[in-house]
Amino acid sequence: MRQAGRSLPEYRALRAKGSILDAISSPEIAAELTMQPVRRYGVDAAILFSDIVVPLVAIGVDIEILPGRGPVLAAPFRHDDDLSRLRPIEPEVDLAHVLDTITILASELDVPLIGFAGAPFTLASYLVEGGSSRTFGLTKSLMHSEPATWHALVDRLAAICLASLRAQVKAGASAIQLFDSWAGTLSPSDYAEFALPASTFILEGLADLHVPRIHFGVGTGELLGLMARAGADVVGVDWRVPLPLAAARVGPDVALQGNLDPAVCLAPTRVVREAAGKVMNEAAGLSGHIFNLGHGVLPETDPDTLKAVVDLVHATSAARDTE
Repeated sequence: MRQAGRSLPEYRALRAKGSILDAISSPEIAAELTMQPVRRYGVDAAILFSDIVVPLVAIGVDIEILPGRGPVLAAPFRHDDDLSRLRPIEPEVDLAHVLDTITILASELDVPLIGFAGAPFTLASYLVEGGSSRTFGLTKSLMHSEPATWHALVDRLAAICLASLRAQVKAGASAIQLFDSWAGTLSPSDYAEFALPASTFILEGLADLHVPRIHFGVGTGELLGLMARAGADVVGVDWRVPLPLAAARVGPDVALQGNLDPAVCLAPTRVVREAAGKVMNEAAGLSGHIFNLGHGVLPETDPDTLKAVVDLVHATSAARDTE
């Protein structure tokens, strides 16, 4: 997950001053923050230090990322006229700092780098709500009352996301992850109508680049089958759905990612190892599996606990490879 390093003391030291957007705007700092968890844990891939709203900030949308609140807009999107605020993105110009970060990482990492973007539904929900929401009432109201406006909004966001991801791969990312963090708020029928087409546009638009594509959401147990249709090679599963059940929903041709509960990582190490071992056991018969948390690392997590999890996963995988 993109918050991989935020429980580390070295992360906090480097992030002591300035906002997250300030850190992302400096390729040297963003590259260092990307590499910190790789050095500390010995994980099998790095995930770019960035944020899903970075492409929107880059084209002039007035978004702040506030501690404890996340992205906040002073002027939310509510009408057709607001669509003019989403101009087409020129990645080599607008996202030059992100691409420079990837170039640094591609030359220094000895593991693959995962780039990412926010899925159109999740980005649109931030734009319409003006920030995080418990109910997504304004978002759903716009979807149902002004469907033409909604589809125009997510289509513009899809084009921005696709351009960003293609540029990330061109700069050196070895895989991509599409984060639809708030898709779980939707019913299957609403997801199929209002979110899936835009995500499909992005994932299918990356097919010719031949890099692995991961599709992730939170609380999306009832949506996994639909998400698998969008074109990703891997679907992320949070901790609410057992991996065998998730596998039955996505089908045999799609691998799974997940799904240790991040909150369990606050327990004593022996408890966390047992929980991680259960995930590995559930994944043993799957056609493909990437071990991961079911969502982001909680900031108060003990880094030594996460290192113990990584070591267990590596040891278990190595033992299976020799069987």
